[in-house]
Amino acid sequence: MLESAITATGRAVTLESGGVRAEIGTVAAVLRSLTVDRVAVTEPVPATAPPPQGCGLVLVPWPNRVRDGRWTLDGAAQQLDLTEPARGNAIHGLLRNTEYAVLEQSADAVTLGALIPPQHGWPFPLDTAVRYALRPDGLAVTHSVRNHSGRAAPWAVGAHPYLRVGAHPIEELVLTLHAGTRFEADERMNPVAEHPVAGTAFDLRGGVRVGELDLDTAFGDVVPVDGVAARLTAPDGAAVELLQGAGWGYAQVFTPRIFPRDGVRGLAVAVEPMTAPPDALNSGRGLVRLAPGARAERSWGLRYTAAGGSR
Repeated sequence: MLESAITATGRAVTLESGGVRAEIGTVAAVLRSLTVDRVAVTEPVPATAPPPQGCGLVLVPWPNRVRDGRWTLDGAAQQLDLTEPARGNAIHGLLRNTEYAVLEQSADAVTLGALIPPQHGWPFPLDTAVRYALRPDGLAVTHSVRNHSGRAAPWAVGAHPYLRVGAHPIEELVLTLHAGTRFEADERMNPVAEHPVAGTAFDLRGGVRVGELDLDTAFGDVVPVDGVAARLTAPDGAAVELLQGAGWGYAQVFTPRIFPRDGVRGLAVAVEPMTAPPDALNSGRGLVRLAPGARAERSWGLRYTAAGGSR
């Protein structure tokens, strides 16, 4: 493992083994890049600036949004800092700008840890960690948490990878997502209803070209098929797959047209695994309730398959 100088995303930790290479930044434990046999699996995060549009971030202790930054704990109102002020929400947890410590490291794996301290609207000290480990065809990611408070604490986690299949144009890729519902959102991107996707334009289970999608949409009832929650397939058959383990019942798909890439803005596709839906601190859906001293763990991953079905 190589360690480089401090950048806008903290210290860059490089993992490399058998043709698989990942670069991790210690700020937000960001996945800065992943390649398999020199084929880009994720959009790279440049060293000179913070991750664009959340690219590669870890989202903890909740993914997505909390409406108005408000939620209720044991009958007492809690007010989080509004980190999405334009929409009046708290977004993507409490560690987006936090430096993680390197807890363990080897040539092909690294574990980063950070404390979530008590703060506005969040009275729990939680120890969190994320382990990135190379696999022969991609990357395995494991998130863990321990509750150091004297009361039960809610917890959820997500990640924000933007996927690609090497140099194939994004608009030509086909996105398949094994999700049975989607969340309707208001103008502030907060959920107002959940609908079945069957028979609608939101049904991605059969695959849809990314160029035809205009989404910033949360999906529920994600049921992986042979471990695969989503797949991005190139015209030649090469593919990148999002693997979701137990406890990952949700995903967000975001297809911005203004993603910055090599000085030019264009189409990108984020497929974000989540253990809970938007506004989960209010709905309670998908939340893990951590007893004092309790620990929880959730895992997901990325897998690349070359054209012809091999690496």
